[in-house]
Amino acid sequence: MKLVTHGKRAVETDDSELFHQKIFDFYRQNRRSFPWRETTDRYAVMISEIMLQQTQAERVVPRFNQWLHHFPDSVHLASAPLREVLSMWSGLGYNSRAVRLHRCASIIAECYGGIVPSQPELLKKLPGIGEYTCRSIPVFADNLDMAAVDTNIRRILIHEFVLPEDISAFELQGIADAVLPAGQSRDWHNALMDYGALVVTSKKTGIRPLARQSRFQGSKRWYRGRLIKELLQAEVMSLEEIEAKYADSPWNLDDIIIELIDEGLVEFQESANPGVRPMLKIKG
Repeated sequence: MKLVTHGKRAVETDDSELFHQKIFDFYRQNRRSFPWRETTDRYAVMISEIMLQQTQAERVVPRFNQWLHHFPDSVHLASAPLREVLSMWSGLGYNSRAVRLHRCASIIAECYGGIVPSQPELLKKLPGIGEYTCRSIPVFADNLDMAAVDTNIRRILIHEFVLPEDISAFELQGIADAVLPAGQSRDWHNALMDYGALVVTSKKTGIRPLARQSRFQGSKRWYRGRLIKELLQAEVMSLEEIEAKYADSPWNLDDIIIELIDEGLVEFQESANPGVRPMLKIKG
C-alpha cells in the first residue's frame, strides 16, 4: 500500500481510490442541476463563482440567469455604469463583490481582449479573485487538473480522512492535490460540492467554517446595504437626510460612508452653493 504524503500528513492511495468511488457513486445518484454546470464559458463560470461566495446556490440561480442576459460577457459588463451593475446585484449581498467584479471585467476587457484568462496566476491578480477562485474558475470551465479547496471541501477532507480541524491551509491543499482524480477535475469538484451540501454538512459533522458570518440584521453590513439600496433608488442623498434616516444606527455613519467611498461604491457630489454640504451618490 502506497502513501501519498504532504508535510506531516499521509493519505493511503487505497483510501484515496475508495474515496473517489464513494463520492462519484453519490454524485451519479444525487447530482444537483445548476445552470453554471451546463456551461464551460469562463466568464459565466467566473460570475457564478463570485455570486456563490457566501450565498446559497438556490438563491443564485435566477440572479445568474438574469445577469448573463443583461451582461453576456466581460465587455458588456465593463462598459456598464456601476449604478446598473449594483442594481442587478441588489439582493445578493456584499455589494463590494459587484464592484470588484466590475473592475475585473474592465481589466479583462482592456488587457485580455475580453476573454477571462485560464491561468490561475493571472486570475489571482484580478480584484476579488483569491486562492480558491483562481483555481475554481479553470477547474469548472477548463477541467484543469488542479484542486480547489473552499469551506465545503475543507470540511469533507477533514471528516473523511479524520484530520485535525486546525490543519493548515497548506497541508490541506496538499491532500486535496493528492486525492484529485486525474482528468476528472470538473466532475470531482461538482461531486464534492453536492456531497458537502447534502451529506457532510457543518451541522452533521460539527466542523465549523474558519470564518463565521455575524448576525446580519442591525450589523454594519446591514446598514451599508440599506444605504446602497437607498442611493440606487434616490440617485443622490444629502448627508442630513442620511443622518436623519439612520439616526438609530449604532455604527458611526461617517465611518460607513468613508468605507463605501474607499471601496469605490459611492462618491460625493459637490454642491454648487458655497457652504452647502456635498451630496452622496453611487460612483460614476
